[in-house]
Amino acid sequence: MSYQVAETAVVYPGTVIGDGCQILDYAVVGKQPTLSHRSTAKQEPLLPLELGPGTIVSTGAVVFAGAKLGERVIVGDQACVRERCELGDDVVVGRGSLVENDTSVGARTKIQANAYVTAYSTLEDDVFIAPCVATTNDNFMGRTEKRHELRKGPTIRRGARIGGAAVLLPGIEIGEEAFVGAGAIVIRDVPPRAIVVGSPARQIREVPDDELLENQL
Repeated sequence: MSYQVAETAVVYPGTVIGDGCQILDYAVVGKQPTLSHRSTAKQEPLLPLELGPGTIVSTGAVVFAGAKLGERVIVGDQACVRERCELGDDVVVGRGSLVENDTSVGARTKIQANAYVTAYSTLEDDVFIAPCVATTNDNFMGRTEKRHELRKGPTIRRGARIGGAAVLLPGIEIGEEAFVGAGAIVIRDVPPRAIVVGSPARQIREVPDDELLENQL
């Protein structure tokens, strides 16, 4: 088995590195989280980080212990993937993006630069997240104890596309093949194939047949 680790990279003990991986300058892999005593993240022992074959952790990126990345994943420069995240094959996490803890990202999903994927989110296969998208998981913004049982990020179904700088409120579902326009504020579930725009987001039409995944070459 062969892989490339830059001299300036930090690889924590126990990290599983697949064949053909590249860990580039100043990247940090297998890091344990440092949590406040008030953090809502689970404070528990973590399994070693697993990097699948052909995965690249780019310059200055950080991938935490307890995460599992599939084959040929790219974690861009200065991006971060937190603990207990699972990323499928061929996922791209763009420069400066953050995938928070306990999040699942399906195969071939693209998360572009400076996007924020909040904890407890689910992104299915072939999802597209444009730059500067923001997702949320707490309707109470840190107030009241009942927030703990309700805390949940969005569920973004297969093939859905989220436009630049859109904001998704906690717990909503974006349906399969739906399209969220740039700058939209999504406050309720979006049906499959719906195109929604505006603040608050509203449906204006459906995604045309020629844009559906099944019709792509």
